[in-house]
Amino acid sequence: MNTSRESVYLDYQSAKPVDPRVVEAMEPFLHDRFGNPSSLHAVGDDATDTLDRSRETVARFLGARPAEVVFTSGATESSNLAIIGYAMRNRRKGDHIVISEMEHISIHNIAKYLEKNGFQVSRVPLDQFGQINLAKLRGRIRDETILISVGMASNEIGTVQPIREIAEMLEGKGIVLHTDAVAAQGLLSLDVDGLGIDLMPLSSNAFYGPRGLGALYIRKGTRLSPMLIGGGQERGLRSGSENMPAIVGMARAVEILGEEMDDEVDRLRGYRDRLIGGLLDSVPKTYLNGHPEQRLASNAHFRFTGIEGESLLLRLRDEGIQVATGSACSSKTLEPSHTLIACGLLHEEAHGSLELTLGRWNGPEDVDRALEAIPKVVSDLRALSPLYKEDE
Repeated sequence: MNTSRESVYLDYQSAKPVDPRVVEAMEPFLHDRFGNPSSLHAVGDDATDTLDRSRETVARFLGARPAEVVFTSGATESSNLAIIGYAMRNRRKGDHIVISEMEHISIHNIAKYLEKNGFQVSRVPLDQFGQINLAKLRGRIRDETILISVGMASNEIGTVQPIREIAEMLEGKGIVLHTDAVAAQGLLSLDVDGLGIDLMPLSSNAFYGPRGLGALYIRKGTRLSPMLIGGGQERGLRSGSENMPAIVGMARAVEILGEEMDDEVDRLRGYRDRLIGGLLDSVPKTYLNGHPEQRLASNAHFRFTGIEGESLLLRLRDEGIQVATGSACSSKTLEPSHTLIACGLLHEEAHGSLELTLGRWNGPEDVDRALEAIPKVVSDLRALSPLYKEDE
């Protein structure tokens, strides 16, 4: 997707371009096929058929039943519906939930909301690589625990979590497992039965579909209270007229991924490994954040002694390389990444981090450009930094 040698996009975790094949599939539903599935005429019937087929496509990709997929405005709404909706509906069973310290900032804020409304929340620490401590997770489960939330992978450092093992730990306990899968979409299997997941939010854009749409997988028998009250669409769990162009786009994006995912993951893993090996070899006092092996194929996350990630980001932007220092959803705060702090890094170490995430339209020339520019920029910044001592 680069328009010139000077333009390199390495921030696919924060936003992905919509695949042109998805745009093509959406286009008729913006004008000719504009019907509302709630309408009782031929145009509405066409929309209903399209909605049903799109839901079937997404469900099939997840190994789920169509009735277990609810369309929403995005992953944040899906997580609100899942966690708050489940907590409120099942409060008589218990008032305690558990989340990992790795969770996306949106999950942490949902947990704070529940605490303000009388729920108890326990948080599970991470090891130095960002993986959840299973023994400590087990130790936080109580009789009143009703839900545990552990993301499939970190959207920052790329560490993959042992979701299947967590699901096995919860078997027979009457506790539902909520797993934010957005960071892992298109990179890991989302087979809900194989993984043992009960609630899973998804983002259309993470599939290279349009923004402003998401979905929530809800295992059959899992009862939620709706967050939006209205005309009763989406089984009464998410009222509001369905966004048909975006739903069609998400379904098409899922179809493409089903056909191309294995090859795409292999290609991205090769680029990732070149980035990691190249920067660790060429830049002194550079360290990899996250698990060295159990990590997303698209993610390379580093920390550089003696400089701040924000300075590095701005200098690389001048070089035409678009990168991140952490989650886009929390980038407007000056606080260091909560995930890196949970991994045991000092504040100054967390501030010196850089996140590179690869995607569908990256090529080997992008990796070459990053390996050319980053060492030079790091060296220049260290030469200006009073904090960096080369011989220490």
